[in-house]
Amino acid sequence: MLKFELEITSPQYQARLGRLTLSHGEVETPVFMPVGTQATVKTLTPEELYEIGIGIILANTYHLYLRPGEELVAKAGGLHSFMNWKRNILTDSGGFQVFSLSKLRKISDEGVEFQSHIDGSRHFLSPEKVMDIEQKLGADIAMCFDECAPYPCSYEEAELAVERTTLWAKRCREVHRHQEQALFGIVQGNIFPDLRARSAEELVKLDFPGYAVGGLSVGEPKENMYEILEFLHPLLPADKPRYLMGVGEPEDLIEGVKRGIDMFDCVVPTRLARHGTAYTYSGKITVRNAAFKEDFLPIDTRCDCYVCRNYSRAYLRHLIKAEEILAHRLLSYHNVYFLVNLMARIRNAIREGNLDNFCHDFFSEYRF
Repeated sequence: MLKFELEITSPQYQARLGRLTLSHGEVETPVFMPVGTQATVKTLTPEELYEIGIGIILANTYHLYLRPGEELVAKAGGLHSFMNWKRNILTDSGGFQVFSLSKLRKISDEGVEFQSHIDGSRHFLSPEKVMDIEQKLGADIAMCFDECAPYPCSYEEAELAVERTTLWAKRCREVHRHQEQALFGIVQGNIFPDLRARSAEELVKLDFPGYAVGGLSVGEPKENMYEILEFLHPLLPADKPRYLMGVGEPEDLIEGVKRGIDMFDCVVPTRLARHGTAYTYSGKITVRNAAFKEDFLPIDTRCDCYVCRNYSRAYLRHLIKAEEILAHRLLSYHNVYFLVNLMARIRNAIREGNLDNFCHDFFSEYRF
């Protein structure tokens, strides 16, 4: 089940304010989705995510297929029940992981044979197999199996990936039967505009409930990513949600919203936290640095999250240096909150018609 209501289109840029209704509740867009690859957002409990205001998270089909297996998750009653998450979930198809994590793989139109990064065992994923896995996981949104061409790559490599992505999208569409699960197509084409146009046209003909833009933020210059998003804006249906995969840095969230993107996901907030780095409205700070040894201010004096209301930079640095797990938890909480709060501020700016001023104020101070 999916319903998307487009409430406001910004007169500035191509930004959109909307509401996404799924089986486990409503989600205001544009939205940032924290990544729970292994059926958990690293170090954070579902209750903490509710407190932050998360309405949808992402989990990964590739990882859950390898461990613990979709059959076990299905026996538990599906992913929601298995991980005790009462709001919405999106499952990636695992296509990107197959191509990026597997050292040995053989790709054909039938699917991908690959070696597990965990134990070296051999596996084969086809569009039909991926749909079977995702339907057993039972997320609210499932992604089609696609081929993500690396950057850089030749035009011919990117074209072949587009052809396979369309072929596989058709096969996913044919076998997907989960009535409560929305299936999204994924536009590929690397940095080649004509291939992006071709991919979008072919997928739109298949009439998916939503469309993702894949194969960006994989090493290409950010200017290329922004150009592709602007190029795709008029080619995707205005009345359906648009999802930019694997993007989550603050500047990219803002630039993506300006170019009509409704949904984002990224591992970056929790990954940065595990390396002792935190977001502030002036830019990232590395809390583990000696400069914060006697700094008793919160991470950001303008942030009202639980961490900033209760803990100092000096204490967080102490936890990091002492290798205490609490450091990862508190920094992850703050970083996820920061991005979720940023999206709320962006939505409010669109609602009030002053997105241009918001962007100017943000970038005049944020250093990256």
